[in-house]
Amino acid sequence: MLPVLNELSQDQIVVRRDLIESVAKATGITEEDRKQFISSGQPTYVSRISWAITYLHRAQCLDRPQRAYYSINDLGRKLQAHYPEGISQSALAEFAQDHGIQDPSGVARVQVDQGEGGVEKQEVELTPTEQIEAGLERLHAGISADLLERLRNNAPVFFEQAVLDLLIAMGYGGTSGSATRTQLSNDGGIDGVIDQDALGISRIYVQAKRYSASNKVGRPEVQAFVGALHGVQANQGVFFTTGAFTDAAIAYANSLNARVVLIDGERLAKLMIRFGVGVQVQQVVKIVEVDEDFFE
Repeated sequence: MLPVLNELSQDQIVVRRDLIESVAKATGITEEDRKQFISSGQPTYVSRISWAITYLHRAQCLDRPQRAYYSINDLGRKLQAHYPEGISQSALAEFAQDHGIQDPSGVARVQVDQGEGGVEKQEVELTPTEQIEAGLERLHAGISADLLERLRNNAPVFFEQAVLDLLIAMGYGGTSGSATRTQLSNDGGIDGVIDQDALGISRIYVQAKRYSASNKVGRPEVQAFVGALHGVQANQGVFFTTGAFTDAAIAYANSLNARVVLIDGERLAKLMIRFGVGVQVQQVVKIVEVDEDFFE
């Protein structure tokens, strides 16, 4: 919020999109930073600067002489002078209340570990969008653990079918393709086959290993899968596990000419949630924001 006030300190009136870019430059937003997005697809830096502008306007520290245009006022200059090192949401809330203005942000905080051993803790203030994302992350973490536990407790054939269902849900197999689970005996190290077309000209081969959370698939298992692929003259496959992969297994898969994708338990659960396999939608919530282009 302080950089927003600083960029308006020359009494100019600035359109919102230009203000966002000037604040981004002043705060050293890099090209790498610009590639970070929130779940809605909006760049993270744009979201955070936009909320800063919104909070300052709600706190009556910014004037809006016309739609999507902002300027600093006397109260904003007072806030700027009072907090020369930076303005937190809680500081803005206190400042606003001291001037008879309602809390503009509704402060929400999470505790994150800092330093060695996680002894020190720091309060991190979140924008409303980030609050929602943090809540979803906590919800999905619990669901992910439940999904993996259920997969581990079911029969191997259930797990094999589940990963095939996931690949179909992700779009593999095409509109007229198919997924086939191989027989338990004499499967040649391959648990399933995805036909990418009706004739089966293009195929993806699947291996699925039910492992506990502490168990890791090593390089020998991945090598065996690659050998099975060579046996059917294939060059692409997906190896699923409910556990994890060793560093040696990952390095080996990355060194292959064939395309072998390793999906560990954590990623598997996230994909199941994302593509609706083994879960059902309980509630749909629409998150809206003001369309600034509409008002310009």
